[in-house]
Amino acid sequence: MKVPVWNMSGQQVDEIELRPDIFEAPINVPLMHQALVRQLANARLGTHKTKTRGEVNRTTAKWYRQKGTGRARHGSRNAPIFVGGGIAHGPKPRSYEQRMPKKMRRAALRSALSVKAGQQQIVVVDRLELPEPKTREMREVLTRLNVGENALILLPGRNETVEKSVRNLPRVKTLHASYLNIRDLLQYEKVVMPLGALQVIESILG
Repeated sequence: MKVPVWNMSGQQVDEIELRPDIFEAPINVPLMHQALVRQLANARLGTHKTKTRGEVNRTTAKWYRQKGTGRARHGSRNAPIFVGGGIAHGPKPRSYEQRMPKKMRRAALRSALSVKAGQQQIVVVDRLELPEPKTREMREVLTRLNVGENALILLPGRNETVEKSVRNLPRVKTLHASYLNIRDLLQYEKVVMPLGALQVIESILG
């Protein structure tokens, strides 16, 4: 699959052949779903906690006398049936981690990239550099590239000026190409990648 290479002025300067084993891979929707669920699950902290009747801080004295009141027998106000008592069967700290083999994770990334490429949502630029952090200039660059403000910008490495310029655009995100993941690929409409980032992706998924 051949795609045009644009410059920051929105002019086509070249044409490049995307590797078919990465950008024309078989599309496996269940695999992409599994990878996405895994990533979302692994992001959960699992620190939720409620106190049982043995952990709440209330008096341990018997509430009222055992007999003669006509009420039920109770020995503690910590019981879950009372306001301020413990919680029965509440959540406890746990791990939500899901495992997935590396080959399956990379196959899911290739499927997602193939979907983006098939829908012409991958924009390749020769370079992406700014002399100083300017949100307005980054917005103009994205407009000239016909990307809009819903895009994932992949960078080959750290680029502080570009990262700071994107920070105030609510629907645009920068990401190092080596950290490419299924959630960000599916969350953003367009994927903008300089040639350097494309080489990083090919070296990882190729």
